[in-house]
Amino acid sequence: MEIIQTVVDWYMANLNYLTVALLMVIESSFIPFPSEVVIPFAAYKAAEGGLNVFLVVLAGTIGALIGALVNYYLAKYLGRPLVYKLAGSKAGRILLLSEEKIIHAEEYFVKYGNTSTFIGRLVPAVRQLISIPAGLARMNMRNFIIFTTAGAGLWNIILAVVGYFAYEYKDGILPYLDDALIALGAAFLIILIVKSVRKRRKGKPSGSEPGNELKG
Repeated sequence: MEIIQTVVDWYMANLNYLTVALLMVIESSFIPFPSEVVIPFAAYKAAEGGLNVFLVVLAGTIGALIGALVNYYLAKYLGRPLVYKLAGSKAGRILLLSEEKIIHAEEYFVKYGNTSTFIGRLVPAVRQLISIPAGLARMNMRNFIIFTTAGAGLWNIILAVVGYFAYEYKDGILPYLDDALIALGAAFLIILIVKSVRKRRKGKPSGSEPGNELKG
């Protein structure tokens, strides 16, 4: 489709180290935005000669760390009651937050400890939120930066490899690119709609649900 091609062309033309870093700041904060549409495309552009793939990974990792620090400090200074209040509010629903997601992230942090900020960066359902329980627990900042940077760096390397080698096989990919983008866009919209419907039907979790002891 011409519209999609126009959007992709505009996106690629404006993709640079600064925009990669800024988009990864958003991706690593509580705002829902997938890193899968940032690093692979930037790495693809690097394979074309427009960027340096190592600097792409570096910019993406710096951005991810900054976004994680935003979550960390918000959680640290807001405290657990306000974090859960935000997650259960209309603003939280717009940002695809929920009490269940925060509880899940806290349980993950409790289970794996400080290393969860490394492991969690590789887990899609946890990646954006793992910094929140770290902030609530007031995790040592040096350890937080080390584990977060290592995890984000590894994830970005994986995505960069995918994007870089996609360029090598572009002749086999390009004929199906439009269909793939349409399918991904449709899938993303369906997921958002399904999650929204489920939240409305389920309503606010009761105090008897498992995991509420974390909120005390």
